[in-house]
Amino acid sequence: MPLNRRTFLGTSAAAGAGVAMAGGVAVPAEAQGRGSGRPPKRYSFTVMGTTDLHGNVFNWDYFTDKEFDDKAHNDVGLAKISTLVEQVRAEKGRHNTLMIDAGDTIQGTQLSYYYAKIDPITAQHGPVHPMAQAMNAIGYDAAALGNHEFNYGIPVLRKFEEQCDFPLLGANALDAKTLQPAFAPYVIKRMRTPHGRDVKVAILGLTNPGIAIWDKANVSGRMVFPGLEEQAAKFVPRLRSMGADVVIVSAHSGTSGTSSYGDQVPYVENAAALVAEQVPGIDAILVGHAHLEIPEYFVENKETGKKVVLSEPLKWGQRLTLFDFDLVWEKGRWVVEGAGSRVLNSNVVAEDPKITGLLADEHKKVVAYVNQVIGTSTAAMTTAEAAWKDEPIIDLINVVQAETVKAALAGGAYASLPVLSQASCFSRTAQIPAGNVTIKDAAGLYPFENTLEARLLTGAQIKDYLEFSARYYVQTAAGAPVDTAKLTNAGNTPDYNYDAVSGLTYEIDIAKPNGSRIVNLSFEGKAIDPAAEFVLAVNNYRASGGGNFPHVPGAKQLWANSEEIRNTIIGWVQAKGSVDGAQFASVDWRLTRDGVPVF
Repeated sequence: MPLNRRTFLGTSAAAGAGVAMAGGVAVPAEAQGRGSGRPPKRYSFTVMGTTDLHGNVFNWDYFTDKEFDDKAHNDVGLAKISTLVEQVRAEKGRHNTLMIDAGDTIQGTQLSYYYAKIDPITAQHGPVHPMAQAMNAIGYDAAALGNHEFNYGIPVLRKFEEQCDFPLLGANALDAKTLQPAFAPYVIKRMRTPHGRDVKVAILGLTNPGIAIWDKANVSGRMVFPGLEEQAAKFVPRLRSMGADVVIVSAHSGTSGTSSYGDQVPYVENAAALVAEQVPGIDAILVGHAHLEIPEYFVENKETGKKVVLSEPLKWGQRLTLFDFDLVWEKGRWVVEGAGSRVLNSNVVAEDPKITGLLADEHKKVVAYVNQVIGTSTAAMTTAEAAWKDEPIIDLINVVQAETVKAALAGGAYASLPVLSQASCFSRTAQIPAGNVTIKDAAGLYPFENTLEARLLTGAQIKDYLEFSARYYVQTAAGAPVDTAKLTNAGNTPDYNYDAVSGLTYEIDIAKPNGSRIVNLSFEGKAIDPAAEFVLAVNNYRASGGGNFPHVPGAKQLWANSEEIRNTIIGWVQAKGSVDGAQFASVDWRLTRDGVPVF
């Protein structure tokens, strides 16, 4: 893969440590001796951070076509973040602040989708990506790569990188052939102090090893992604030897120390706390990827005993992290005397008109696009109860996937095999209205850029798969009251890691322990044959190991395509002209306790 001008190798900006001025004017100071009786020199500065912006500029939900809102009345978007940033800069002094991000920037909303697929930034004389425009206007100093940066392929990512006025960092995103960094690993910023002694702040970017499986089609043979601890251990000492007074890691990796892809890659997915614990010389870590809110979390480094401060602001621009650093001049260098963090809530401020005005035209284009009518529906369908009931709206996803796979396998060696399909309730607020169906309605069912595959599994493997999925439910004794607010997400399993499978029938006995919940598993009215072969229509995230479901990653791939499932659903509705749940909805599964249905 050719390395462009913004990559680490062969560029003076990054290979020369990426030194840049943070701003401000130096004020000469008298030489001060240790015995002068004068107070020691001190300097404080603040690093602001966002993560998992996922294409959110405006406080707008393109899937509902109205202002974003949730139960906690959070707000989203860079326009809100920009207002907070300007307030902090006004308080601290712009030259005493830095602005960074921890990845997952260019995927997640119809705004980001539009400029990757509909009016792509990669086209000749194409547009500038809205996220680049907004982040440039805010004045970001650096951003780590997230795994979703790779969803649209390397060319889109490289074009986005080119359009940013700040470096995209990824010390563990390596060229597959040379094993050298394919992006700038770090940047060093100089903070001008009133004492005539600059503070060198190093920002090291680390991304997620799971990219190797989640976006295998885009990165295989082109890039490799070693572990965060390994690369941090390589670069942090180098940064210190280059004179860095403060080392901050921007890591697209959670704190839990767990992985959702099992043992398919030998690296931990959520390794931020492990980096703090194992690699000496780090002062703070901006955490991403997990979509959690962590205002302040300290991890003690095993070697030095020093506490490292970690913070993760809530996704989509709902929060802004502030790292506050207090430094003192000791023995000819700046030393971190204290560091802490907190988060600011973006729902307490108005959107910055500088940002909303800058991207008003892009916003209008996308709103018009998502409101295009593609068909009609005979009845309203919703995901409100789809996390615990077999609902027609999830059946819609499965029928589209199953029909697509059957058509792809027609006439081939596997055409006679029964096709099953898996789908998740990605959002509990998605709906297909009665009457006109628009792009936003269909797209709201599938907010991720997943593509479709066909894998070959046995009846026994399907049962294992369903047992694994059923861990999602909290064990609830027969006769005990059932509270749907507490029934799901056992073990912190997210909704997108619970699969309903169509094409067969089964019950999930939530009174039973994990591993023995699937009962009355049948195909065409008969108990399933453990040796029988089935085709599973499955998304590429699951097929590549996402969620760590058994058997599928190692199963024979019969077919795959590069079309997003979301677009396949949109195309299906357009072709049919009408969505009629009576033609495809069926109750394939239900929750039971000792054979008695829960609902």
